Amino acid sequence: MTMTLRELDQRMDLFRSRCMERGLALTHQRWVIYRILAGTDKHLTPEAAFGQIRKQIPSISLATVYKNIKTFLDVGLLQEVGTSGQMMRLDANLDPHHHLVCVRCKAIQDLSAEGLRPVRLKGRLPKGFRVERFNVTFLGLCGQCSPRYTASTRH
Repeated sequence: MTMTLRELDQRMDLFRSRCMERGLALTHQRWVIYRILAGTDKHLTPEAAFGQIRKQIPSISLATVYKNIKTFLDVGLLQEVGTSGQMMRLDANLDPHHHLVCVRCKAIQDLSAEGLRPVRLKGRLPKGFRVERFNVTFLGLCGQCSPRYTASTRH
């Protein structure tokens, strides 16, 4: 999946409106940070985003990037993606979707919600628990790692 200009524009429109709704100042730093994260489907780590952000704002600190990422997560502009033990990976795609995670190279790819049959819970939820959303993470080998893994395991 490749990010289109239209999708990026929609994400930036959401960014503007969510900042206004939440009373967040629409600063140049926030704009650049969010645009970098919203402009890719690569599920960047904060450190990888920081490297790109510094090209546009050389004086920005990693702490400032982390602080803004936390704000974006808190107001629902980003999602954290990954599996336990991995570094934080970020996703600005807020449409219902799931993820394919390569256990070898750690690449993450989106899988549209239509690509999965509806998930149903068999048992009852604990008293008072209300599901607001869910996501499914499939672990496996990506197209680049699968042939190499198969070849390296043969004797």
